[in-house]
Order: sequence, then structure tokens, then C-alpha cells
Amino acid sequence: MRFKLLICSFLLHMMLPSVAWAISQSTSTGESLGKTTPAFDYDQALSTSQAALGSQVGEYRFIDTDGKVFTLGQLRGKPLVLSMVYTSCYQICPMTTRHLSKIVQKARAALGDDSFTVAVVGFDTAVDTPDAMRYFGAKQGVSDQDWKLLSTDPQTIKELSQDLGFLYYPSSNGFDHLIQATVIDAGGRVYRQVYGQVFDTPMLVDPLIELVLGRKAPEQPLLANLVSKIKLFCTTYDPVRDGYYFDYSLFLGMLIGATIILFAGTVVVRGWHRN
Repeated sequence: MRFKLLICSFLLHMMLPSVAWAISQSTSTGESLGKTTPAFDYDQALSTSQAALGSQVGEYRFIDTDGKVFTLGQLRGKPLVLSMVYTSCYQICPMTTRHLSKIVQKARAALGDDSFTVAVVGFDTAVDTPDAMRYFGAKQGVSDQDWKLLSTDPQTIKELSQDLGFLYYPSSNGFDHLIQATVIDAGGRVYRQVYGQVFDTPMLVDPLIELVLGRKAPEQPLLANLVSKIKLFCTTYDPVRDGYYFDYSLFLGMLIGATIILFAGTVVVRGWHRN
């Protein structure tokens, strides 16, 4: 019995340095990971996102699903809805993209198919190749909707993310990031941020209406500008149908009001001339 105790004591004594080394290595590795991979902070991410409003987005270079070089500068001249995803995400990014597709269809029904552009950028550059983006688009049903599905290099993603106020960190689940779609105006400036996997239709469509119908277009004839202003004022959201329509009653009210003002003005002018 005493001999067995002596043997156990000897083995335990021999194992202690190895156990201590393993513990120290585990601790140092954890500390190293903690230093290199910061924890995701929702409040900080939201603050950074909002601080990007008004920022100019660079004319970065991408590769589209056909393998052709593409720049954001080619999308200038009309509003752009830009969404950042990573294709190895199996739940949140697909759900967000499918919901975004539904809202984009409603916006195009109200404003026209060619009134704005949609782009999806893969920010996991090691995985989000043109082939991966093509597959992602097909799986989410957006390949035939004239969306730009774009891949690029790490440095471009870093700079684009700064312009958009988009923070993301590697995690055990892939990446932690704020779910946002960024509305960019025709000149390339961040106009609005839309948050969430699922959001109300007006959150995205209202800023697009403001940009598409409310934009200044001096090259347009006076009549075309007037029509745009009337559309801006009379395009109304119906929460029952979850869609937009042109409210003719508002247009008729404006027309009747203008007629009354014109008639009253004519009467006043005639009375003034008689006197």
C-alpha cells in the first residue's frame, strides 16, 4: 500500500510541470485572442453607423459575378441601396437579403424599375468570391432582379466599411456585425441607414422616394420637374396592402385649390382694373 502511494506521488510530481504549462498556454492564448479580436459592441456599432451619414463613399473596384471589373463610380447618377453580407452565413444574411428583395420590389413598383440600383458586397474576402456571390444570389432569388453581386479585396472592404460606418468582428459563429442596408444618394453620399433582418417597408422606401422624386434635376424641363414634385407629394403608403400608390384625391385637391386661387385672383384683378 505504501509502495503504491509512493508511485502515485512520484507520477503526480512528474505531471505538475506539464499541467502548469498547459494552463499557462491556455491563459496566454485566451488573452491573445481577447487582444486581437475585440468583442462586438452594439451601441458602438450603431453610433459608428449613424456617424457615417453624409459621408462620401469612394469609387472602389469590385469583381462582379461575370468576373468583370466594376466600380461604384459606375452607379453614380441614381440612388443606390448597398448591403454587406458574408456568404457562409446560413441564416441571418439570407433572411435579410430575402426581406430586402421584397421591399425593393415594392419600391420599384412605386418608383420604376430603373429608378435606383441595388448592390450586395461580400465582406468575407477569403470566401466571398464571384462564384460564391453568384450562388448566394441564386439561393436568395435575386440573381434575376438586376442586383449587383460584388467581390473585392480586404483593403477595399476595410475602406468601404469605414465609409459606410459598418463594423464587423470574427466570432465563433462567423462574424458579428450590425445588420444594415445603406441608402446612398446619386452623388455617392450616405443618405440613410436601415437596420434589422426585417424592417417596415417605409424605412427603406421613404428615403428612396425622397431621393428619386425629390432630387433637383435642373436638366429636366419645367413640366417634368413639376410632375416629379406632384408624384412626391401624392405617393402614399397603404399599411393594409403594405405598398405605395398614387393618391389621386390629393392631386384633385391640389388642382381644385389651384383653380379656386386662380379664379379668386382673376376676380380681384378685374375689380382693381374697374376701379
